[in-house]
Amino acid sequence: MKYLPISAELFKKNRLKLSQRMTSNSLAIFNSNDVFSTGADSTLPFDQHRNIFYLSGVDQEESILLLFPNAKLKAHREILFLKETNKHIAIWEGAKLNKSQATVCSGIKTVYWLNEFESIFSQLMEESTHFYYNNNEHYRQAVEMETREDRFLKMVKSTYPSHELLPIFPIMESLRGVKEPEELTLIKTACNITEKGFRRVLGFVKPGVMEYEIEAEYIHEFIRNRSKGFAYTPIIGSGYNACVLHYTENNQKCNDGELLLMDVAAEYANYSSDMTRTIPVNGRFTARQKAVYQAVLNVKNIATKLLVPGTMWDAYHVEVGKLMTSELLGLGLIDKSDVQNEDPEWPAYKKYFMHGTSHHMGLDTHDFGSLKSPMQANMVFTVEPGIYIPEENMGIRLEDDVVIQAKGCPVNLMQNIPIEIDEIEALMNSN
Repeated sequence: MKYLPISAELFKKNRLKLSQRMTSNSLAIFNSNDVFSTGADSTLPFDQHRNIFYLSGVDQEESILLLFPNAKLKAHREILFLKETNKHIAIWEGAKLNKSQATVCSGIKTVYWLNEFESIFSQLMEESTHFYYNNNEHYRQAVEMETREDRFLKMVKSTYPSHELLPIFPIMESLRGVKEPEELTLIKTACNITEKGFRRVLGFVKPGVMEYEIEAEYIHEFIRNRSKGFAYTPIIGSGYNACVLHYTENNQKCNDGELLLMDVAAEYANYSSDMTRTIPVNGRFTARQKAVYQAVLNVKNIATKLLVPGTMWDAYHVEVGKLMTSELLGLGLIDKSDVQNEDPEWPAYKKYFMHGTSHHMGLDTHDFGSLKSPMQANMVFTVEPGIYIPEENMGIRLEDDVVIQAKGCPVNLMQNIPIEIDEIEALMNSN
């Protein structure tokens, strides 16, 4: 891995929190993700399942974590099962974790090879009465294929029909939504890498460059700073492309007079950052662009202050809608009659700002976290309002990542990334 070692104390804390929430006499299994084939002998780069990483720090394929807090044998309350490494694997793929390395990484003392899993799992299932399966019920989840976890659950259902099956997601959603200090440090590192990429791009963008050239500048800076790359598929859209919310082709020319929207950020140690900045291709905003840009920035700044403990998700977005309505009225994009006659299910402001303002962020860009419970300290949210005016070939979105504090306003993890109009223009014209 490119990232620096993470203290096993983080994963010990995470496992303890989970164990304390598990029902009595229950066992939980977490599988690593599949390695996906692209045809012939090629595969996609491996990407670890976030739950097993969150609980163990193990970042390699064909790994299994077993948690059984009430196991009769203390050594069997936390077990890692790993693919056995050998000289052949070391030569062709690079050495995998050995048992002692896995213990240092995870803090788990009991480590077996995968060929021992079936017999040990069977023995422990005889001791237990409940089984937690590692499911995904995220509100944005889009699973269209059978996963390793799906196949494992099928086996458990057929082989151990007397066990009560329990979903682990409600617990994991609650735990992962509130970050430990070590996690906040990792997210901040990802944000700092993103900052380096953005500053690099500010000196690179000019009329005539291609969107994919800008993408290349980012990935260069990310990888050279220990990131494995983008936290998500980058959106780099100039002119009208900025009005396409999930534009990812990144294959058009950036023209003089256009605005360039860049929703692009680095990951670090599997933790995401999530940034959006909008800049003038030629280094200077027009008066109209400045007005719309400042309106978006105003909404972002005030919306950020609303992210405090106790805030409810739905109420927050209602308030942000009121802020955006006021700004759109000031810009002349909507009028009072539009507001008076609006559909409550689709308010007038939605014509120009049609997406949500914030989402949980962490191990996933759209991370686990409850939307029906009050916000808590140490939750990490994006703040990302936007105004999109297709008829003017203009889309502006601004996005930072913030940490809710026990008292006061959130801490902006991207406070050092330029966002003010004057600073953007000064940096783009400093060469």
